[in-house]
Amino acid sequence: MPHVTISHFPKDLDEAGRERLVTRLTEAVRDAFEVEEDVVSIALRPVAPEAWDEEVYRPEIAARPELLVKQPAY
Repeated sequence: MPHVTISHFPKDLDEAGRERLVTRLTEAVRDAFEVEEDVVSIALRPVAPEAWDEEVYRPEIAARPELLVKQPAY
């Protein structure tokens, strides 16, 4: 605990980019939840642009607005 899943359009992150992302997210989650680094897990979930509405937007954003802490611009 805690676990973060990032759904995103497919993008190949090089090792340095992935490491920066993991480091920054882990630090932010540790600070917010006051936990140790070794209890934070992070998953990257690529979603094709044509599947975004059905797989991400409708079920996770539109249907669950009470869970969002940041709204998308659209």
